[in-house]
Amino acid sequence: QVQLVESGGGLVQAGASLRLSCTASGRTVSSYAVGWFRQAPGKEREFVASASWSGSATNYADSVKGRFTISRDNAENTVYLQMNSLKPEDTAVYYCAASRAFYTAPTTPSRYDYWGPGTQVTVSS
Repeated sequence: QVQLVESGGGLVQAGASLRLSCTASGRTVSSYAVGWFRQAPGKEREFVASASWSGSATNYADSVKGRFTISRDNAENTVYLQMNSLKPEDTAVYYCAASRAFYTAPTTPSRYDYWGPGTQVTVSS
């Protein structure tokens, strides 16, 4: 199995950028599709972005399309989420996840098999 750890979260002002990283260990991340999800206080976990094992297939939530970009460096066993033009409503704990459905880019949490502990992103207005 694979272990995932997110990093790169923090407190930023609206309009700023952040890059989240998700480092995998245990197994190579190239064996999995990967996704980013987020959960704000009092809300359900929601899909943000996902990529197939090669990165050739990607999906984005409408709320982040054009602002966020998911990428992966399989050689470094790392997945990234570049977040630009951040808004206060992007405030949440961000989780990366890995799915054995590696040819696809799943958008639902139930399709994912492994999860990281999360990293907090706070965007002030």
